[in-house]
Amino acid sequence: MYVYQSIAQSLADHGHDTLFGLMGDANLFMVDHFVRASGGTFIPVAYEGSSVLMALAYGRVAGKVGIATVTHGPALTNCVTALTEAARAHVPMVLLAGDTAVSNPQNLQNIDQRETVKITGAGFEQMRAPETASYDVAHAIYRAQVEKRPVVLNMPVDFMWQEVEHVRHVFPSYTAASYVPEGDDLDEAIGMIASAKRPIILAGIGAKDAVGSLKKLADRLEAPLATTLKAKGMFSDHPSNIDIFGTLSTPAAYDAIGNADCIVAFGTSLHHFTTDKGALMKGKRVVQINNDVTEVAKNFHPDAALVADAGLTADNIVWWLDEAEIAGSGFTAELDIEALTTHPKGDPDKAKTGFVNFEYALDRLEDALPKDRFLTTDGGRFMTEVWCRVSCPDAESFFATTNFGSIGLGLPIAIGAGYAVEDRPVVLFTGDGGFMMGGINEFNTAVRMNQDLIVIVANDSAYGAEHIQFLDRKMDPGLSMFDWPSFAQVGTALGGHGVLVQSNEDLDRAIEAIESRDKPLLIELRLDPMDVPRMRM
Repeated sequence: MYVYQSIAQSLADHGHDTLFGLMGDANLFMVDHFVRASGGTFIPVAYEGSSVLMALAYGRVAGKVGIATVTHGPALTNCVTALTEAARAHVPMVLLAGDTAVSNPQNLQNIDQRETVKITGAGFEQMRAPETASYDVAHAIYRAQVEKRPVVLNMPVDFMWQEVEHVRHVFPSYTAASYVPEGDDLDEAIGMIASAKRPIILAGIGAKDAVGSLKKLADRLEAPLATTLKAKGMFSDHPSNIDIFGTLSTPAAYDAIGNADCIVAFGTSLHHFTTDKGALMKGKRVVQINNDVTEVAKNFHPDAALVADAGLTADNIVWWLDEAEIAGSGFTAELDIEALTTHPKGDPDKAKTGFVNFEYALDRLEDALPKDRFLTTDGGRFMTEVWCRVSCPDAESFFATTNFGSIGLGLPIAIGAGYAVEDRPVVLFTGDGGFMMGGINEFNTAVRMNQDLIVIVANDSAYGAEHIQFLDRKMDPGLSMFDWPSFAQVGTALGGHGVLVQSNEDLDRAIEAIESRDKPLLIELRLDPMDVPRMRM
């Protein structure tokens, strides 16, 4: 077969049946073979970077390596922000990127693609020769799995029509759980946990496979459970869940965390938003468990650390507590969990004419949106209020584009997640600037692919973070403000259904539209830029 056929067959050899991308002269024949001969599904995007984000979300939610493809030159440079987001998210994915022929250095689209990829933090894999194509695809997928980051496979366009004998290569990634620790480090950690009077179990997304074990540990210690932002929803069904730990906690939960004397942190690097720049860790013993040694003490130096699997370690701690007959702490009995997790209700009468109160709208949407939703958010000043007020069923049903501080990434993430959650609806909250930057070019992709997608655009007619800074300096915020088109009308023009919300009565109609939706739905919340809550970060 030809090389382009061997590449497509290699994806099928690995069981990949979904490919996100944008075709060009270096990858179009491979895509065609993937669809027509391998029976795969190709999701054609409008902008190259979107394919990376869709594959990122698909892989993260489906628990496999997401695959994307673009052609060379400007197609790859259009992926730089998305690759950086994926690299910082530590999510495995592979980007099959075409490259211009070595024999044609004057090609207008010729760049040094290796150097372009390196700045993003992604891995780079060169397809070495036509006869190594299937091996190189397999090795790129292997590297993505074990390195937990995106890997770009560089595919020279002049290889594509070379004849080769296809050889099936699939390399195991050796993803067995890390060992259970022993020795002095374990003894020290157990001692701190056993002597704690007010312990809290904190979990990050790195502990997503240990939920059952962490709940057992919390019950045994009589300790409340909390999560980082990325693990939002992990303990949503547990009676001792106090929700997000850190700057996004309710004031009551923040005080309760302040009164704790021991934090047992699993699968988190203890980011400064989680620790409130260390303030929440003062006066406490901190025990950190992470299976990646580079994440231990990365942002905060704990009192004890175990480089180990979260679930196995939690089970081991319970065993030692039982063996030593350590009594539970009784801390959860001291707490009013409902009060710790309840944010003040929004005031429906607070908004000026022509606007809706954001907190009130979120409270209403929390109740009205489908309960089995997958939740994702774009970047912007609106997002922290969404994280606090809108729930998700579990940690596997939430993804936030927070790793690079970019806006405009949310809609591609939502579409990619939609292919992994299958029959469940996906809910995206995005800002006006983010939607203009990365949403408007992919909303029609959701329409074309007939996805069950609900997009809520928080439209304050401004770039919010900049608007706040001008106001804080008592300066005119005019340069940060924009007279956007009607996003509701844009959503309808792109083939979906748009609803404009400028009053509480409009919000009622939007909720009715959620219930009766039969195509991608866009709800535009008109917000007073002078009355949008500040970011809680």
